[in-house]
Amino acid sequence: MNTEQLSETSQTSLTLYEKDFYAWTQEQAKLLQDGIWDSLDIVNLVEEIESLGKQQRQELRNRLGILLGHLLKWEFQPNKRSKSWFVTLREQRRRILQLLKENPSLKPYLPEALQEAYQDAIDLAVRETPLKDRDFPPECLYSLEEILDSAFFPGQPVESDRDW
Repeated sequence: MNTEQLSETSQTSLTLYEKDFYAWTQEQAKLLQDGIWDSLDIVNLVEEIESLGKQQRQELRNRLGILLGHLLKWEFQPNKRSKSWFVTLREQRRRILQLLKENPSLKPYLPEALQEAYQDAIDLAVRETPLKDRDFPPECLYSLEEILDSAFFPGQPVESDRDW
């Protein structure tokens, strides 16, 4: 390709990025596979790759928020415990562990993610129960080890006679 064709391809990529993201991704993948480096939309590729990393961090925070919210509900409303809460706790733990297995570099981010997710957890518990913000501790009382431990249920233990 000559300089004029490269410039035209880059301009087409930019327009495609703005108008049809999926088509842009397919074009960029093809250019990468074919080793046509000069035609890549580098600026937008960098932005999208950074965005993918941020999405993984956000997914970890979201799942921790859901898990913590249900742990709070479990502890602070023992008379309302349900199969649904139990299954949500199990599912979120499994998905967090899977996310960490697939993205081990997220592990050092866990303490920060826990702090950020805790307020979301309180919001979830307040939204789904008659409890108020002040009913919950201002800081998370559970360790990361407890949070991710499939046998940890704060407060009273899981009743063995329930079919969960």
